[in-house]
Amino acid sequence: MLAMAQLALESDSTRIVTLMVDAFATPVFKLHPDQNTTDGYHNLSHHGQAVEKVNQLEDADRQQMALLHKLLKNLAAKPDGDARLLDRTMILYGSNMGDANTHDNSNLPILLAGGGFKHGQHLAFKRDANTPLSNLFVTMLQQMGAEADAFGSSTGVLTLR
Repeated sequence: MLAMAQLALESDSTRIVTLMVDAFATPVFKLHPDQNTTDGYHNLSHHGQAVEKVNQLEDADRQQMALLHKLLKNLAAKPDGDARLLDRTMILYGSNMGDANTHDNSNLPILLAGGGFKHGQHLAFKRDANTPLSNLFVTMLQQMGAEADAFGSSTGVLTLR
């Protein structure tokens, strides 16, 4: 699906691609050519600290990160006018759970790449005074040229430039 998204962006067939990596009903899947998982991704994420499930989840997540890395590398290598396609494309990758095992939806793991932002930084926020994720969305909208100063529960913007 990421390869198709890349082609859609390269051909300027669309400006927006949304992909959901997993759904609740994902069945057991092939982890390696000779190994299937013992459960679907969603159930692996509710591992209860079971070592086998944690190892399978980590393996699957590393494979997802490798696919994302390939997409980012490909977009960075593709010229787009006087820049790279990655410079003109915002890739937001993340989860709606900070800890799926406990259904904790705070401190979400979010990765933003491309789009002309200053990268190479890790932003961490206080758990007890967390910054709304929607602040990032306002920042992204403004970067796209949209006249927006609020989105959802935003309280401002993030400084990423």
